Amino acid sequence: MAEFNPEVKDVDGPERRTHTVEMRVKDPSLGKKTPTMEGYAANFNQLSENLGGFREMLLPGCFKNSLATSDVRALFNHDPNLILGRNTAGTLRLVEDEKGLRFENDPPETSYAKDLQVSMQRGDVNQCSFGFTVAENGDSWNKDSDGLWIRTISNVAKLYDVSPVTYPAYTNTNCAVRSMLQKQNADEAEAKRLVEVKAEEERTQKSYIRRKQLELAELG
Repeated sequence: MAEFNPEVKDVDGPERRTHTVEMRVKDPSLGKKTPTMEGYAANFNQLSENLGGFREMLLPGCFKNSLATSDVRALFNHDPNLILGRNTAGTLRLVEDEKGLRFENDPPETSYAKDLQVSMQRGDVNQCSFGFTVAENGDSWNKDSDGLWIRTISNVAKLYDVSPVTYPAYTNTNCAVRSMLQKQNADEAEAKRLVEVKAEEERTQKSYIRRKQLELAELG
C-alpha cells in the first residue's frame, strides 16, 4: 500500500470520481431539437479502482441530502466553459434510484454539445465523473483482507457537477487523505490503549500475587 503523507500537495476542494457507466443519447424523435443525454453518474455498492492506496464505495441514499440543496451543473470534462445543463435551470435532472445517481440532461444547441452527442453515440465517450464533498462523519474506513483501506461513503454534503469525460481521472484530495489518516490514527491509539490496559492489569495481578506471597511467608 502506498504511504500517505499529510503534507501532500493536493489542494482541498471537490473530490472527483470517474466510472464507466451506462450513458446514452435518447432518441430525438420526441419533438426536441436536441436529443437528451441520460445515464448514471455514479453506481452504488461497487468498489472503485485503487485511488492510490484505498478503494471507495458509495452507499444507496448517500446523495439524498446533497440533491436537495446543491446547485449542480452538467459539464463536459469538468470544464465550466462547456456547460451542458444545470439542475436549477431545469435542464439537468438528477435522481437516486436503486442502482445509483441517475441524470437526464437537455444539452444546449452548441457545437461542443452536438459533437459530444456524436462521440457518445459512437461509444467514444462512455465514462462519467462527478464532483463532490463528503459530509462530516459521512464516510467510514475499514481494511479488506489484503490490508487495503476501503472508504464507504454514506453522506455526500455537496454535489458540484456531473460530467461525461474523455479520460478517467480517479483523484483524491487532502480531505479524503485526512479522513483516512484520522481513522488510522484512531485505530492505532485504541490499540495502544488496549496494550496499556493489559499491561496495567498484568502489573496489578503481579502485585497482588507478590502481596499474597509475602502474607503467606509471614504466616509461615
